[in-house]
Amino acid sequence: MSGEHQWAKDILEDGFERVRESVEHVLLGLSREHLLYRPGPSANSIAWIVWHLTRVEDDHIASLIDVFNGAEPPARGTHEAPEGQIWPEWAERFGLPYPVTATGYGHRPEDVAAFSAGDADLLREYHEAVHARVLEVVRGRRPEDLGRVVDRRWTPHVTAAIRLVSILNDATQHVGQAAYVRGLVLA
Repeated sequence: MSGEHQWAKDILEDGFERVRESVEHVLLGLSREHLLYRPGPSANSIAWIVWHLTRVEDDHIASLIDVFNGAEPPARGTHEAPEGQIWPEWAERFGLPYPVTATGYGHRPEDVAAFSAGDADLLREYHEAVHARVLEVVRGRRPEDLGRVVDRRWTPHVTAAIRLVSILNDATQHVGQAAYVRGLVLA
């Protein structure tokens, strides 16, 4: 692998590691009440945000793995939950009232209010498991994999590199939101 491609993978790995560290920090020392606190009736709790950002990572990484393993990239007008997510192994432990395919995308305030998994260790462990999978995918890519089209629902089509940056951007924004709510909780 050329230094240029290793450098790209190192940047992605560093970015996802920063998200993992931020998730760990945002959960540190918080009680169930802190984790489930919502600053307003339409606001998200720290626990819901961390669950959501982790579910999206899990969903999107599973989709990348599907394509890398030979599946056709999703086409316009389609959206199916990719197989291979680790969430089904965790869903029962969380005990949430959502379908197993839910990622939090499109949740209304009442859906967020129904989130009851206020256990920092559980949230951290699920995020760690997904994070390990993300790193496995990033580290296991060949240079040509990063340019591979993985989603045909957008114009231009989405490559693996762009999808990884998109996942990273989304996770960074969400962990920042959770940190903001943490600041409100501890104020």
